[in-house]
Amino acid sequence: MATGATPERPSGDLGDRLRAVHDLCDRGEPLDAVMAAVRATGLPAAGRRELDADVLAGPLGARIDTAIRRGPARRREMIALLAPYLSGVDPGVKRDLPVARRLVVHLIETRDREELAEGDALAKVVAAAAEPYRRVRKGLRWYADLPLRGELPDELYRLRQADLVPITQIDDISWTDGRLRVTGHAYLAGLSVRGRRFNRATVVLRGPRWQPPVRLRTKRVFRPEATYGAQELGCNYDWSGFTAELRPFALRWRSWLRNAARGGRRLLRRRPAVRDTTTWRAEIVIWSRGARAVGALRGPAAGRTERPAGLEVRPRWWVRPVWTSDRALQVVLQPTRAELTGVRHDGDDVVLTAFMPGRQVNKGHARLGGHRMSADFVPVSGGTEITLTLSTQSLLEEKDGRRLWVEPKGDPAATVMLGGADEFRSLAGDREITVLADRRDRVVISAHRVRPVITSVTWAGDAAMAIEGHYPEPGGEPRELVLRHRTGLSYRVPMGRSGDRFTARVPAAAMPRFGEAVPLAAGTWHLSVAHPSREPVPFRVDHGALAALDESPHVHDGRRYQLISTRFDVPVVVAAEEKPDDEKGMAGVYALERHFYPAQRREPLTEATVYVAYEGRQYEGNVRAVYEERLRRGDEGEHIWVVKDGAFVPPGPGELGLGRGRRPSVVRAGSREHYAALARSRFVVTNSFLPPWFRARDDQTVVQTWHGTPVKRIGNDLPHMSRDPRPPVWHRQAAEVRGWDLLLSQSPWATPVLRKAFGYQGEVLEGGYPRNDVLTTPDRAELAANVRRRLGLADGSKVVLYAPTYREYDRKNANLRLNLVQARTILGAEHELLVRAHSMQAAPVVPDDGFTHDVTTYPDITELLLVTDVLITDYSSVMFDFAATGRPMIFFAYDLDKFRAKRGIYLDLGEQAPGPVLTTSAQVIQAVKGIDGIAAEYADRYEAFRRTYAPRDDGKATRRLVDHVFG
Repeated sequence: MATGATPERPSGDLGDRLRAVHDLCDRGEPLDAVMAAVRATGLPAAGRRELDADVLAGPLGARIDTAIRRGPARRREMIALLAPYLSGVDPGVKRDLPVARRLVVHLIETRDREELAEGDALAKVVAAAAEPYRRVRKGLRWYADLPLRGELPDELYRLRQADLVPITQIDDISWTDGRLRVTGHAYLAGLSVRGRRFNRATVVLRGPRWQPPVRLRTKRVFRPEATYGAQELGCNYDWSGFTAELRPFALRWRSWLRNAARGGRRLLRRRPAVRDTTTWRAEIVIWSRGARAVGALRGPAAGRTERPAGLEVRPRWWVRPVWTSDRALQVVLQPTRAELTGVRHDGDDVVLTAFMPGRQVNKGHARLGGHRMSADFVPVSGGTEITLTLSTQSLLEEKDGRRLWVEPKGDPAATVMLGGADEFRSLAGDREITVLADRRDRVVISAHRVRPVITSVTWAGDAAMAIEGHYPEPGGEPRELVLRHRTGLSYRVPMGRSGDRFTARVPAAAMPRFGEAVPLAAGTWHLSVAHPSREPVPFRVDHGALAALDESPHVHDGRRYQLISTRFDVPVVVAAEEKPDDEKGMAGVYALERHFYPAQRREPLTEATVYVAYEGRQYEGNVRAVYEERLRRGDEGEHIWVVKDGAFVPPGPGELGLGRGRRPSVVRAGSREHYAALARSRFVVTNSFLPPWFRARDDQTVVQTWHGTPVKRIGNDLPHMSRDPRPPVWHRQAAEVRGWDLLLSQSPWATPVLRKAFGYQGEVLEGGYPRNDVLTTPDRAELAANVRRRLGLADGSKVVLYAPTYREYDRKNANLRLNLVQARTILGAEHELLVRAHSMQAAPVVPDDGFTHDVTTYPDITELLLVTDVLITDYSSVMFDFAATGRPMIFFAYDLDKFRAKRGIYLDLGEQAPGPVLTTSAQVIQAVKGIDGIAAEYADRYEAFRRTYAPRDDGKATRRLVDHVFG
């Protein structure tokens, strides 16, 4: 977001200038401010060329692309600012830009400015380059297949070094018979690799300065997994795999020469020679069908590959493959100049001893991270003993682990290695002090809450994982293991404790969720302990157990689960769907969309109905109500549910208490069966947009029940939908809406809103929302009692549901604006608070303390409305659904003005809301406490609200819809 700040004039230093330009772009400052920083004088010619190349290929280029997409006015402004600058840029810099940026620069320099601003030439180039594009070969050169090829010189489309960047991944690094073997895949995007012919790769290690490079023996191997994970359509990288072998001797003699030269320079200065670490960076050189490219070898597969072992090639000399912070591979030849010999915790102090072989010194210092401190250096036979005393209290005040160094007087600092010493853990109250090795065997000292350390993991046939380990936390109180997804979704399982040991069982394929069992969703799950302090305490893997840790995938019921130790010793559980090879990657999706689905559309229709609720993520809402009503009527047709990521198992007639009947079919979202079902089923019932590849047939019936009467603006009413040119989402919506045969509306008020927002001209049924029938059904008290049992609510407690919508401008914010501590204090034990975060907002951490309950993952919000006595919401469509209950509502609109300005809403809440519109948490809590008076005050407005926005939610909406569509 632009701040309006005046940028500081960059200094003449190239690094400072680059940082200034990057900072301006990151802050979203106006383009004229960015250009002023770029064009500022004071750099030599070489520095100017480097600056221009960096900014045009990086931040300034990205701003140019953004301006091009924003329409004629922004393009005109950008061209006016950029054209004078480009006239002074070195031609070599322009030639070596990425091909799409090169085309944009050429067009700005050669075409009429007004024609460019009003036309679509620039937009076509930028849009085409945003997607993987085809490469074409002429002779021995490769060119990009981008727009305007017939109008511009071919040389502009030639792929150069900036375009030919190897795509790499390392799957395994291991030692075999004293040789380092590296296995992975590497290819050039867009250039298929279908065989060994015209396909070579060589891994090269490049050392410091004058040292000759080390070329590893490399051969291509068959690795179809590279094709499955590729982003380019129609490309085959099956033979992009490689294996490379390194003999350590090639590093040793090069390192010996370097150390001899450096040692000689030190001797000339009358200082003793010091053994030094030599680092080689790994590159891969690819020759593929006439194209040659060089790039860093990067991208370790998660798990064992992230922590490759070292090899001791001679006493206290190690060859270690290591990863940099940007995941690039390096190989180091590292001497052990200092190694730990012992650690003891003596009350207020932690005493460490180390040995420095081959050097006898009597003075020096130690360093812990950035802190320099005194240490005792005592010469002994064969070297020097070092003793360092650290204050326990000082360690406990540190937040991060720090590496240990020693600095002998007159010598460079030496990292202290763990060597053959044992790792050390010692309790200090409710915290522990640890002295451990990192992945390069360097000593790291830290203090933190006592962490559980995994020593073994075993898997059962049903994908249940048994975890055991050490957890010496004082007290021995029961604890829970928490699995947390990056989206905020979490599960808890109990931990058994006996002395210092713990055990836990994680049923990955059947996690408990409000009385039902569901599999872990796809993605990475982090493990921690739920601590009374509410500070999550992460798990770690015992370093001695890493070698034998079972990190292999375990497949159960079409899903794959594995526990891996990433970032050396951080355990995570990874879940994913098990897909056939022909459905993997962009190539599989391309084949399904372009070949399989069109072929299925030509087949005769079957008398089946496909049900899609929230893209297959939930079994709820209007779609669920239609399905269950048809089963109640004894419909014997085929019912097909689309399920995404194993989110649910739809019940059959037996589970619904309807006797025997045909069970529903389940198809995995994105599978071959999914494409076939949507291509050949007579009816499709959904409450959201269908996949972009779906096109309704003339003889199909698509029923769009939508997922709520809109409060916030949607579809064509959003500002970005009126841009010129239209954004891709506009075209997607237009294509989707053309296939709808019936749109369900909750009220006469909602009908014109939905028609305009979607541009829909077809049939609308103003029949009310089927999902709300349960709110007025005669047996709702019995249903509510069942829901209360599933939630664990106390008998007779008053239930308050807080269900806010999401903020698309602040989706990563997981903070709750409702003060839960204050609510518990004021409302007391007679109330219980349910917190239902929106699925598109970062999930908050909600304490399960008997007063608050996190119901974000509860399968169906309508069931929550059944048990709710007071609803707190903001701009969510749940207000219209809850109106059918007649129970009071409170509107916590703390950001009403901002939300109205950024997203827009259809209602005037101040005039129309059926309850008070409040702006602070304290006001909301007091309103809940005095809800009886508020309900009476707003009774008339509430009734008018219900008549306007939910007049047909009378318990018969499902019947009306099923009668209308299915007869």
